[in-house]
Amino acid sequence: MSAEQDHSNVAHAMQPDDSPELRALYKGFEDEHLMPLWTQLGDLMPMHPKPKAVPHVWKWSKLLPLAEKSGELVPVGRGGERRAIGLANPGLGGNAYVSPTLWAAIQYLGPKETAPEHRHAQNAFRFVVEGEGVWTVVNGDPVRMSRGDLLMTPGWHFHGHHNVTDKPMTWIDGLDIPFSQHNDVGFFEFGSDSVTDYATPDFSQGERLWCHPGLRPLSGLQDTVSTPIGAYRWEFTDRALTEQLLLEDEGQPATVEPGHAAIRYVNPTTGGDVMPTIRTQFHRLREGTETRPRREVGSSVFQVFEGAGAVVLNGVEHKLEKGDMFVVPSWIQWSLQAETRFDLFRFSDAPIMERLNFARTKIEGVQD
Repeated sequence: MSAEQDHSNVAHAMQPDDSPELRALYKGFEDEHLMPLWTQLGDLMPMHPKPKAVPHVWKWSKLLPLAEKSGELVPVGRGGERRAIGLANPGLGGNAYVSPTLWAAIQYLGPKETAPEHRHAQNAFRFVVEGEGVWTVVNGDPVRMSRGDLLMTPGWHFHGHHNVTDKPMTWIDGLDIPFSQHNDVGFFEFGSDSVTDYATPDFSQGERLWCHPGLRPLSGLQDTVSTPIGAYRWEFTDRALTEQLLLEDEGQPATVEPGHAAIRYVNPTTGGDVMPTIRTQFHRLREGTETRPRREVGSSVFQVFEGAGAVVLNGVEHKLEKGDMFVVPSWIQWSLQAETRFDLFRFSDAPIMERLNFARTKIEGVQD
């Protein structure tokens, strides 16, 4: 069969002539809630992914003022639980989904406020693009939240947040809510109306036990589904990216492509992803670097942490600056361009796609 053929132009051998008997057959299908495959194959089994989600950019200059205004008008507490504003992909019919599998939101916590504890089956994380002064308490362990930190809340862990300062703080949340909702696996439970520990340690218990490079505690030899580390600190992320680029300068194969350093946050008990449904990464591009255009099965969300540049989504260039967020739906071609040093946080549904053997990547100029 020709590579140019698809469902729209291939000869269809299953289109019988109209007749009273055929109309009666289709009416019988309808009455019994049946749908024949031969009338819908192109929608169910496309030649390549054709996502309903669309590539989209959210500007931090628009997001932050709206979050601040919500802080003035909407109290935080039971019922709504969090002052979190979901990024709704324009292609997904008004749902607060950034993609069919991922949920992303900007969350705002005002001065001295506390968001009450609860837990849910969905996996969650927080990434801080600016500010500090909030502690998240996860299963009774207070974890400091500071600029550039990645904070983890695995599924079914109680968690609440409290702000000890006179200034508000804003961060982004990422969860697997759409995936969980589509598959009917959600559970939720209320916890304390405050937080169970108002301590403000520099380092959480989990960090003190697990965050020593190359060293694993003998008290923790059993693998865990999600990472036992509550916070991945910016100082270590920054150092790793800096060293990759310095090693590249020395002629070593340390970067994923010229001028492009990247790390993946990992579960130290397995070496795998931090959570079973979400992958988290950080990317740094040298000034002037352009990445190769690529397509990937599955969806990704990026936030610019620092610098200026652009993303090209299906051939359309979008200028980006600090805080801006964008989504790359499945099989949408994308590439990055750095005007300055360009730092970006990324999360995706890659663990789901890989475990189900759906993962596929096509990089322009690279043979399959």
